[in-house]
Amino acid sequence: MSRVGKKPVPVPAGVTATVSGQTVTMKGSKGELKFVVPSLVSVEMKDGAIEVQPINQTKPARSLWGTSRAQIANIATGVSTGFAKKLEITGVGYRAAMAGKALKLSLGYSHDIEYAVPEGITIATPKPTEITISGIDRQKVGQVAAEIRDYRGPEPYKGKGVRYEGEFIFRKEGKKK
Repeated sequence: MSRVGKKPVPVPAGVTATVSGQTVTMKGSKGELKFVVPSLVSVEMKDGAIEVQPINQTKPARSLWGTSRAQIANIATGVSTGFAKKLEITGVGYRAAMAGKALKLSLGYSHDIEYAVPEGITIATPKPTEITISGIDRQKVGQVAAEIRDYRGPEPYKGKGVRYEGEFIFRKEGKKK
């Protein structure tokens, strides 16, 4: 039994949810998102909540059960409150700034990096060493944060680079004479 899949997904206040066949659509104050549930899982609306059940007890059906429930919960949270990730930049001369619809990153390379912001994502730089990524699609927000972090990931000797807020970097000791 899936512990995640057993729980029904409550529909937040101010969000309208519709289930038609295998498609779950939610519309809230932040926008509208859809999720097509795999055919091995059945989905239905009961008492203001969405319930997900596997159609049989095979391994693939049980695997998709909890995953589908989590995806539906993510779109419910996304259209009501949204998602945000923060990145911190550490290093002398490393900085970020918004230049129009692109994020301009100075990360110690011979050139600045221009990152085009995808549709549906908002990027803000409250400080030159802080980046806030927000949007309604959790997967997109995480993907954009991972792509920006990938330009210069944190290194273990001095800790320089782009890291997630609160991320612990295991530090290594340098060479000894």
